[in-house]
Parts: sequence; C-alpha cells; structure tokens
Amino acid sequence: MNTTPDGRPVPPAHAEERAMLEAWLDFHRATLTLKCSGLKDDQLRLAAVSPSPMTLLGLVQHLAEVERNWFQRIFAGADVPPVFGEDNVDGYALRPDRGFDEAMAAWQAEVARGRELIADASLDDCGRLGEQEAGHVGDQGISLRWIMVHMIEEYARHNGHADLIRERIDGVTGA
Repeated sequence: MNTTPDGRPVPPAHAEERAMLEAWLDFHRATLTLKCSGLKDDQLRLAAVSPSPMTLLGLVQHLAEVERNWFQRIFAGADVPPVFGEDNVDGYALRPDRGFDEAMAAWQAEVARGRELIADASLDDCGRLGEQEAGHVGDQGISLRWIMVHMIEEYARHNGHADLIRERIDGVTGA
C-alpha cells in the first residue's frame, strides 16, 4: 500500500467496493490523528473561533461517540452508554481531568470495536435506526454500505474543521 508523505495510507485506485470504503474510512481516521499530532494538551483544547467551542480534543471525543453510535448501537443493536458519560452524549464537552491520551485511547478502542463488528458483515446487512433518525432517512433499516459512506462523510467534514483549528493553533495546513 502506498502512503502519503506524512504516512497516511492512500486508498487504492482500483478495488472492490468493501475494500475501497474501508480504505477511505481508514484514510480519514488517519487524517484526524495527523491533525492532532505534535500538539500539547492546552493546544488541543483551544477553540476554533468564537462563538464555536469546537476543539481538536472535542473532535476526537465526538468521533469516538460517532463510531460507537453507528457501529455498536445502530449496526449491531447494542445498548451501550455514551463513551464519555450521559452528560456528554455528543462527546464535545471537555473535562480538565481527561487529556488527549485518554480520549485518543477511547477513540481507538471504538474504531477497533467497530471493525470487529463489521468484519464478517455484508455491505447489504442492516442495522436499525430509531424512529426519529429513520424519519430523516426514510427507513429504519440502514445498510452497512450506507453507514460506511456516512462515516467517510462525517470524518471528511470534521477533518475540515480540524484543519482550520490546527491552522489557527500553529499555522500547520494541508492534509
């Protein structure tokens, strides 16, 4: 597999659908890691721009929750609590006693668990949305294919946020 100069895996130019989706999702996960690399805890807690409270640390926590929601709750039907507590269901809220290493470990654990849950699944296998979410999609049954495309979109959008936050912190751009 080829890598970018910064070490991220480049998705293949030609592959079957499942491999392509997994490669692009992994690329975007690696991009999030890259955006946070080399920063100190106080930098990871800096908000983008007022009035937004969004931070790189908050994005890592949020994406841990997103991973849990889509792969464990929706796809596998597991009844699991929010990663960072009932008072932080979207993951964005920061706590002074939770640093980047803890948040990163939680995010990586959610990524690993999601991979386990879908390892033997077909892209046509379905999870189940709640009634409210189903109203937006039009169906309570949601395919793994849809979930993976959505996860790529979710990471791509938040990596754009991360790029802007990182640029504000130390001027690093790109990726």
